Amino acid sequence: MGQIRTHKTYPDQFKDEAVALVREQGYTVPEAAKALGINQGLLYRWKEKHEAKLEGRALAESEREELIRLRKENRTLLMEKEILKKASAFFAKEMK
Repeated sequence: MGQIRTHKTYPDQFKDEAVALVREQGYTVPEAAKALGINQGLLYRWKEKHEAKLEGRALAESEREELIRLRKENRTLLMEKEILKKASAFFAKEMK
């Protein structure tokens, strides 16, 4: 039987310190990843996200939460609009 894969999660502080090894301490990504016992690709992604956040390309957590909330609200409003459109067409037909 196949094994179930579990993804290890790392705290934000660990990620920040790992990226700091590369950005501030002069380690290469492969060196830092090996020293920390993590995959190089993982550290490259953390570094890219960190740089995107610094450059303003990434959303802050509060912005991401607001975006999710607004998208949900938008779906609800679109659904309500469709219901009202169908109801008004129904009642217009009934009035004739």
